[in-house]
Amino acid sequence: MTKLLTTLTAVLFVLVPLALLAVGLQDRKASAGPAKDSGPNKEAKIVFKEDVVYGRVQGAGLLADIAHPEGKGPFPVILSVHGGRWFRETKSTHSAIKVRDWAGFGFFAMSIDYRLIGCSPAPACYQDVLCAIRWLHAHAGNYPIDPQRIFLIGQSAGGHMVSLAATLGDGPFKRTGGWEDQKHDFRGVICVAAPSDLNKLDWGNGWTPLGEEPVAARLLASPIQHVSAKMKPMLIIHSDDDRSVPIQQALDMVQALEKAKARHRFVQYKDKGHISMTTDVIRETRAFVEEISGKK
Repeated sequence: MTKLLTTLTAVLFVLVPLALLAVGLQDRKASAGPAKDSGPNKEAKIVFKEDVVYGRVQGAGLLADIAHPEGKGPFPVILSVHGGRWFRETKSTHSAIKVRDWAGFGFFAMSIDYRLIGCSPAPACYQDVLCAIRWLHAHAGNYPIDPQRIFLIGQSAGGHMVSLAATLGDGPFKRTGGWEDQKHDFRGVICVAAPSDLNKLDWGNGWTPLGEEPVAARLLASPIQHVSAKMKPMLIIHSDDDRSVPIQQALDMVQALEKAKARHRFVQYKDKGHISMTTDVIRETRAFVEEISGKK
């Protein structure tokens, strides 16, 4: 009996530490979680500037908010274009990123205002987006900007414009706002609840350039018309129950991308509505940036 107890004690002496070690490893793995789900670094020292002039049109300044971590960098760039059907909202509303948070993620973050169609008809808003991209290249020596890792993110109307930048680029539109000699280049775009075909969108008639035939103008401004294998990589995020931009707009765009063999990723939700810059969007965007740039 004594010999049996001694043997059992020895077995327990070996098995219990192993079991505890296994539990410890599982707990560590669970508590760590995916890096992409973590919030911004609250301890990071952030440089924030409000209402930076990124361009001028007929004497009026185009404004942006920027933020980045302290240090030389260079940091990857996230350029945000707000939604609002091209005629409302601003660089600090729910359809734009929070630049301080993105600086906490380790980005040079920029959120822009652009000329709204209520006072400056299209394509002025799009020309301003292109101006902001050129501003980034022009100021890579003044700020800790990595010009090789510029990403554009836009929600709704903003998503339309970053999609157009990825597919059409400069197109036939005149460069305005400044920095006309700079490159129009970036790595990829994130399109959140964005339209791709303006002639099939109930509020697409807001895109009405002066002196142009409206249907033809909207055809030119529809990203789906310019999809090719050479376009910039694209992340599309959309929800089935979006009442502002029907899911069919995203499905048609994805089909066109697949046909052209263009690099893309599609994240489809069922019940997120007209999704904005939510935690889900942030997580998917960070994962996409890592995938395309190859850097964490």
